[in-house]
Amino acid sequence: MVAMKKADLEALVLALLKEKKEISVPDVAQAAGMSKSDEGDRKAIRRVLTNLVERGVLEARGAARARVYAALTTAAAETPKPQEGSKLFKDIPLSQESERLLKYVSQSLQARAPVGYNQDFLRAYEPNQSFYLTAAQRAELLKTGTAESAARPAGTYARNILNRLLIDLSWNSSRLEGNTYSLLETKRLIELGESASGKDASEAQMILNHKGAIEYIIESAAEEKINSHEVCSIHALLSENLLGDPSASGRVRQIAVGIGGTNYMPLENQHVLKECFQIFIEKLNLIEDPFEQSFFALVQLSYMQAFEDVNKRTARLVANIPLIKKNLRPLSFMDVENEAYVKSLLGVYEKNDVSLFRDLYLWAYTRSAQRYSAIQQAMGKPNLLKLKYRVEIQEIIRAVILEKVAGPQVVHRVQSLVEAKKLPETDAAELFKLIETEIVSLHDGNIARFKIRPSEFQEWKSLQ
Repeated sequence: MVAMKKADLEALVLALLKEKKEISVPDVAQAAGMSKSDEGDRKAIRRVLTNLVERGVLEARGAARARVYAALTTAAAETPKPQEGSKLFKDIPLSQESERLLKYVSQSLQARAPVGYNQDFLRAYEPNQSFYLTAAQRAELLKTGTAESAARPAGTYARNILNRLLIDLSWNSSRLEGNTYSLLETKRLIELGESASGKDASEAQMILNHKGAIEYIIESAAEEKINSHEVCSIHALLSENLLGDPSASGRVRQIAVGIGGTNYMPLENQHVLKECFQIFIEKLNLIEDPFEQSFFALVQLSYMQAFEDVNKRTARLVANIPLIKKNLRPLSFMDVENEAYVKSLLGVYEKNDVSLFRDLYLWAYTRSAQRYSAIQQAMGKPNLLKLKYRVEIQEIIRAVILEKVAGPQVVHRVQSLVEAKKLPETDAAELFKLIETEIVSLHDGNIARFKIRPSEFQEWKSLQ
């Protein structure tokens, strides 16, 4: 969105809700002098509205194009939920430093100090002398991420798991941006080019853009360095058909931008921004450890906001380049909650403190690496859930196959079968995700677990 900063758009939304009980995306577009039909404008408005919902300022009612937004009461909007931050990070081990930072960023906007871009945060970092990750953390990450002992050409491991990586990373990175596609719907979109019914076209575009960008990264794995052209190309691929100004794709921004939900204002001077972007590229290539390099990219690209939009997505994919080049297991951000990710970034934005984001990164990488390893997790809620509901999982997957549920109806059928079990709400949500993963992973060699014959499986598979 070129005509209006995000911060101004947020203020407009709040002003409209003083006049009306509820508003829609077209209402905001009309008041802002933006196009009601332009997808770039609609997307910008939806992101601001979604952010306000996540912060507890608004509530959403209805679905899809019938969705409207209403203001919560002042007390509900300003009073933090008890232990909200702790609940978000309940499965993630936090240091005392991270606990203190989480407490700070969980305060209201009014209680946090406004800050601008701090050039010293980047300039003071000395590759191979400054470290965001400790030596012990880097060693543990290497142990966790090593996929094979033999030396292979750069990108070999990623190519071997390409189909799985395309789905996992595209889905999880898009999910962190509020995309509502399920894992199975993402699989069908990537493998068959089939969009899910009832979803916004921009959601399919976002996922397909991830697919193209990931393929580009793997194709470029043999390149010795990560240059500015590669980073800009990744942004161009991720932002295709999603920006109001098409020329902004793959170009360091020339306008000021704001970020909803934070008091941080990114750098406005485009000449200094370009200089900082080049410094980032230079320092990134000097870092020797692939995990330090990965996390440095994730932190600094997110903080810099070098592009008009799609910055966090770009940072997440660039953070995977060092891992792919070294044939390490990738970082797919599985099981990372959107709110936890946002709060972790707030610590970087407003305090230049990476502690909370680092703890999230360490946990997320372990989860992602386990997805790609042959070693079954010894602990964790998904495995406990799988054990607890093993009969229900078998029944539901067996029903989907024997009923010959066609691809477009699989998600809806699984949802209805899970709902019919009348499980606790939290268990039902986790069970649905677990069943999705099981269905995505079905093949001739593992269908016996669900008491399915090869002929039955093939009949169902032909409908997918």
